[in-house]
Amino acid sequence: MKNKSICKTCAFTGYRPSKMPWGYDETDARCVEFRFRLREALEYLIGQGYTDFMSGGALGFDQMAAEIVLSLREKYPWVRLIMVIPFDGQADKWSREQCGRWLEIIEASDRVIHISHSYDKGVFFQRNHYMVENADLLLAAFDGQPGGTAGTVAYAKRHGVRVVRLAPVKGVICAAG
Repeated sequence: MKNKSICKTCAFTGYRPSKMPWGYDETDARCVEFRFRLREALEYLIGQGYTDFMSGGALGFDQMAAEIVLSLREKYPWVRLIMVIPFDGQADKWSREQCGRWLEIIEASDRVIHISHSYDKGVFFQRNHYMVENADLLLAAFDGQPGGTAGTVAYAKRHGVRVVRLAPVKGVICAAG
């Protein structure tokens, strides 16, 4: 966990669209409801003194959370978005639309940290570890499925970083943690 300072930092981890109940359809009512709950959670955290928010920029939850942070800067101008990119070219193989969305987030962010200039099999773990090690809290879109999000949540718990879970579907009970 990072040294305590005036600013508190929240990092994001969560599912890619393929693991979300609505997939890539962000007009689905479940996605609209999730975005609403996510926005409420972020406003609550801002009220609790969180000023810095870190996103890994991946498709799905990472980008959704980053976009909401950017929209909240209108109301809370002191809030900062820090993008932690695993490697240069993270979005190179995505669709034109996905790449454009990613680029808009990058350009609007307050800081961009590149973990590596090139891809290797460990860069995603390195990115996730960096975010956890520099956060006071990990906000996870997570309902217990195995995978990268589960690994990041476990890593945060081992390092004494508080984890708050936001279930992708309202009413789904998540294990404590």
